[in-house]
Formats: sequence, C-alpha cells, structure tokens
Amino acid sequence: MRIALTGGIACGKSLLAHYLNELGVETLDADDIVHEIIPEDERRRIADEIFRDPSKRKELEARLHPLVRARLAEFAQKSGGIRIEIIPLLFECHWESDYDIIICVFSPRSLQVERMTSKRGYSEEQAEARLSAQIPVEEKAARSHYVIENDGSAENLKQEAKRLLDWLKGR
Repeated sequence: MRIALTGGIACGKSLLAHYLNELGVETLDADDIVHEIIPEDERRRIADEIFRDPSKRKELEARLHPLVRARLAEFAQKSGGIRIEIIPLLFECHWESDYDIIICVFSPRSLQVERMTSKRGYSEEQAEARLSAQIPVEEKAARSHYVIENDGSAENLKQEAKRLLDWLKGR
C-alpha cells in the first residue's frame, strides 16, 4: 500500500512526520530529495526568482520532479512496516493516482502566513507568493482520504499522529 502525506506550506507536515517516525513509521520527504539535488546556497539564490516567475518554476520542476518521483518509488518498494511519502506538491504534480491513501495536514491560511513569517523569516509578500504557487490547502484536504487539522499545539499534533497510525493499521 502506497501512502502519501501532503498539505500546504507551514501546515505541520514535517512535525507530523517526526511524530510518526517516533511511532516507528518510516518516512521520506520529497523536499529532502530536492535538498540533496540542489545545494543550499543555490536554493536560496533561486527561491525568490522562481516564486516570482512561474515559467522559471515550471522549468525547474520539469527537471526535478522525475528525479524525485523515481526516488519516492524506490522508497515505496522497500519491504516492512508502514512507509509514508511526504509530497507537498502531490496534487500540483498530478501524482495522486500513484497512491492508495492520501493524508492531508491542514492549517488555516492565516496560521500558515503567521508560521512562515515568524518561524521561517519570510515577509508577508514572500509567504503569500509561496502559498499562491500551490493549490489551496482546502482543496488538497477535500481530495484526500484522511485530513488532520493542525491549528493547535504540538502535543495535539502528536496525538493526531497516534490516531492516524491506528487508522492506517486498521486498513
């Protein structure tokens, strides 16, 4: 069974994955694969440019996405235990048919912007540009099999990870 975890920027996918890892779930994040492919200094240089220019973002994605998809497929072929692939752009890439179960972490847009400006150092304009480059998280949630609303505490998200794992084990 292939399982994807998606959601919007700053919705808590990484923290949820951390809690799932603590519970014995193996995860692989598409963003981590991209970070292996593109050095950090280059990512920083191109980030603002690609979010301002959709054609440049599409060019970059056309080169990166096949590499990321291949690594995710390789990860999925490993045996044993529950594995979850974290794919922020799952629906944008039209990869949803690759998965048996899609989980979405949802946070209200205002909270996403707040997290991006306070924790990641983005300006409001930068945060909005990144959010506008993705399908709204409400739509991602509507297209998913399981939705976790993350508008509370980290402890609440930890409890949601346990509920999700119980749900997955029952499938």
